[in-house]
Amino acid sequence: MDPKLIKSEKEYQSALERLDQLFNAKIGTEEGDEADVLALLIDEYEKNNFSIQAIDENIKTFSSHLDKRYGKGGSKDRTEFEIKAKAFAIGEIIKEESLQI
Repeated sequence: MDPKLIKSEKEYQSALERLDQLFNAKIGTEEGDEADVLALLIDEYEKNNFSIQAIDENIKTFSSHLDKRYGKGGSKDRTEFEIKAKAFAIGEIIKEESLQI
């Protein structure tokens, strides 16, 4: 492993390909450590090179989006939305896990 900062799009693409190869590396192994370092380097490159512009500049977080749409936490509509969203996410996790069996 020879970690170095990612400075170009080509290096970024190479790092993504290598991380894909190491995706299932066991934690604590040399390959697992390499994957951890690559993930950090990729994250840093993305933070510095890719910006996501909010559709609405007043919305900074998902929670503030929910505040704007449904009101502050505790409203009946917001609580119902959060329950449905969590149920959907749990269903997706169960579906993914069942596909791996």
